[in-house]
Formats: sequence, C-alpha cells, structure tokens
Amino acid sequence: MSGDTWRWTCLVLHLLPCAVMLPSTTRQQPSNPKRPFLTFTVETADVLFNHLVVDERRGNIYLGAVNWIYKLSSDLEMLTFHQTGPDSDNPKCYPPKLVQPCNEPLKSTNNINKMLLIDYKENRLIACGSLYQGICKLLRLDDLFKLGEPFHNKEHYLSGVNESGSVFGVIVSYNNMDDKLFIATAVDGKPEYFPTISSRKLPKNSEAEGMFAYVFHDEFVASMIKIPSDTFTIIPDFDIYYIYGFSSGNFVYFLTLQPEMISPPGSTTKEQVYTSKLVRLCKEDTAFNSYVEVPIGCEKNGVEYRLLQAAYLSKAGAILARSLGIRPEDDVLFTVFSKGQKRKMKSLDESALCIFALKRINDRIKDRLQSCYRGEGTLDLAWLKVKDIRCSSALLTIDDNFCGLDMNAPLGVSEMVRGLPVLTEDKDRMTSVIAYVYKNHSLAFVGTKSGKLKKLSLVAFSWIVCFVFVRAYAINLAPRGLKEHIDDRLKLCNEGSRLNVCFIVTSPFDDVTTA
Repeated sequence: MSGDTWRWTCLVLHLLPCAVMLPSTTRQQPSNPKRPFLTFTVETADVLFNHLVVDERRGNIYLGAVNWIYKLSSDLEMLTFHQTGPDSDNPKCYPPKLVQPCNEPLKSTNNINKMLLIDYKENRLIACGSLYQGICKLLRLDDLFKLGEPFHNKEHYLSGVNESGSVFGVIVSYNNMDDKLFIATAVDGKPEYFPTISSRKLPKNSEAEGMFAYVFHDEFVASMIKIPSDTFTIIPDFDIYYIYGFSSGNFVYFLTLQPEMISPPGSTTKEQVYTSKLVRLCKEDTAFNSYVEVPIGCEKNGVEYRLLQAAYLSKAGAILARSLGIRPEDDVLFTVFSKGQKRKMKSLDESALCIFALKRINDRIKDRLQSCYRGEGTLDLAWLKVKDIRCSSALLTIDDNFCGLDMNAPLGVSEMVRGLPVLTEDKDRMTSVIAYVYKNHSLAFVGTKSGKLKKLSLVAFSWIVCFVFVRAYAINLAPRGLKEHIDDRLKLCNEGSRLNVCFIVTSPFDDVTTA
C-alpha cells in the first residue's frame, strides 16, 4: 500500500508504511507550498475507521475505529489512544455476560465503534460499540481516561447491530440542568430489546446510576418509540436505518432509510421498496407524542432519487437564501441520494446532490398536523399499517412549535417533500457530503464511491464544480466518511479500505468567487 498516490491538481502525497503496529502521522511536502497535506494512517488490517468528530473548541480530532479510539491534534499527530476491544462475547447473549452468565459459546469479538459524540459541557467523549449489546464508554477528552462504562441495566444496551452505521446520537444541552441524549438505532428484528428512538439522561457524574436512563418512564409511557412486533409479520426484515441526525430550533431530526410495502401501478400485489424519511421530535417531549415522519427525495429529468446516502446541515448563506426564498440564517440540508432500488444494499451508481430548506419541511409537517387534528385521513405510518388508525379531530391551534398530544401520534406524512437537485452523477456514485458558508457563498464537498472529492460553489445562482481531488486507488467514502471542518481546513477520513487514512486539505476555499 505504500505506493498508493493521492493527487489534487498538481499535488502528490505518498502514503508511507508504519514501522510499528501503532498508527503514524506522515508529513509530506507538496509541490505547491500553499497546499500542504498531512495524513494519519493505520496499517493494521483489522483497525478500520468508523467515525470521526472534531472538538470545535480546541481543534482536536477523535477517531472511532474497530477496537480503538484515537485522539489526534489538528495536524493529525496522534496524542493518545484507548483500546475498546476485542473481548469474549456472543451477540445472542442478552443481557451480556457482564451481568449474568451466558449459555451461548463465547469467542473473541471485535468492538466496532457505532457512535462517537462529544459532550462539551462535561468534557467527555461518548463512545458506543458493538460489544455487549451496544454498551458505551465515557472517556475524558484530555487523555481518553475511562470515566464510566454503565452496563448493569437494560437501558445501557443501545443496539445489538454489529454495523458502524447503525446508531446515531444527538445531544441536547441545557444551561442549568443535565443534558439529554437522543439515540436512534436499527433494532435488527429485536424491538422487544431496543427502542428505535429514545431520549436518555446524561448526568454530570459519569458513574451515576441513572446514566442513559430514559428521560421519562412509567408503566404506560416512556421517552421512546418502539416498532410494533406485528410489523415484522408483514415485513420480516423491517428496520429503520438512521443516516444522519441533528437539532435545530425546538426540534431533533433524524434522516432515515426504511422499507415499506407498496402496490405498483396496475398491480394488485405489493412489493417491498426502500424509501427515505425525515423524522422530527420536540426536544422537550418526554412522551414522544410529537413524532412525525415525512418522505423525502428529489427528481431530475424524470429520474427519481429516493435512497438517502448522506446528509449535512448548514446555514443557507446570503446567495443560496435568495435563490431558495429563505433567510441567510435559515438551516438547509445538503443531501445525497442514489436512484431508488427495491433492496437497500443494491444502490445504483446514479446519484444526486439535493438541497432542502428545513423551513419547507417544517411547513409541510405543520400542514399535516393541522389536517390530522381536523380528523382527516389516518396516521399513515408504514410500520403501523397493521392498525391503520384514523386521525381524531380536536379544536386547538397548531403553530410552528406544536409538540403533539396523547392522540394522533406517531404521525406520518404521505406526500413526499422534494429537494432541489444541484448535481447528478451517473457513474461514480456520490456517497458523502459536507457544506458550509464562506463569504456568503455556499460550498459543498462531495465524496464519491471511487474516492474522488468534488468541491461545489454557488456562483451567480449556478453551482460550479471547482476542483476534483482524486486518489489513484479507489476507496469507499461511506455516508459518514466526510465529517467536519475547522480553522479553514477540511479534515477527511475514509472508511472501509484496508489502509485507513485521514488527511487534511488546507485552503479549501481558494477561488470561491472565481470558479
């Protein structure tokens, strides 16, 4: 792998082999001194990167990998690391052997990092893995010292799915009270064990008994959504896959892929298709009565793009805001979709980069809430089709911040909200995206299946591809492969290649206004 070559215009970087099993930082002087590249590499075959987060205050980078958590400087120099696995386990052990003996045969099992979040208020990293039904460690940001590892209660088991992209978390912070952690996860056919979405407590004390306990829980109601077991009789492999999550205003949002049964035009039989949906919840809703989901996608030249690959929340900026008819400070979603398919893992190479104004989605949700509370239609959720519950009428005012009642919930929107397509790719599927505003210009960086990185800039209301960064050997930039930026530098990681690499592109804003 030492001969692999990265190219960005005239720049060349050679990836050097490591002398030991630990990762190394490689500093290579490029031909253009204005655009240096740094890399962080791990050559151990079973150490694959899963997630990356950047400390926005200090610029440090945290990498979640198979069996390891790494802390890097802003220049990709390794500062410290924490080992998370392997350990003896069996995915059939519930509760895990840490709590009670398990009759299933145990074997050495890798710990795949499934979620990595920074809790800024308490200066700690939340690292959740695949071992022991998805327990989490709380690590001190400074040195990755383990502050806590709760595992005694069922609330501590977040997900039994052994995939790095199966869990997404969003922290909601408060000034004078403990934070909340919203967790969304695939359940892998085990809805009795794992809620698909829940809100958890984040106490100040990392060893507190109530760490990750549900924000509210009594005999009848809890801060969670569970998929009814009846759903699996209709769609045996049903699950909700969470691609992205964020908070905005009074709400928490998750972007998902999920299957549903539909009847094609002119047919009396139903077939399974995957569709993309946005899920919204009120931050302060402890009973989850505010749960609403709405299908999203986009279309260009008669081609529908319905299979969500990646997403990123950004501000609109002045130029994009004018073209969308919103304010510069409004939130927009940059999304990557591939052409719709019946099977989730069979994405076609045709893909599109699409933009959604979050305000438009919220307006559509408000319209649906108002119609349902007038008694029109049914709850219209694919995973509640076995019940087909009708909406109930109630006299009340539903404004932009309505958080639901103990009726007409959870609720689905039937009509798809369509995004604005700004770029399509027919051969090299787009898989990753980040976006932000620089000098009123909206910039988007898109990663592709073959390892190309494209920069797009909105100039005079037209999107221009400014440059393409190419790796000679293909890599898999998975949906979370492109992650964060800080201090005018773009930090990137790839997932899935045998040689794991992080690198920095300096000055990604060059020629923004002249592209």
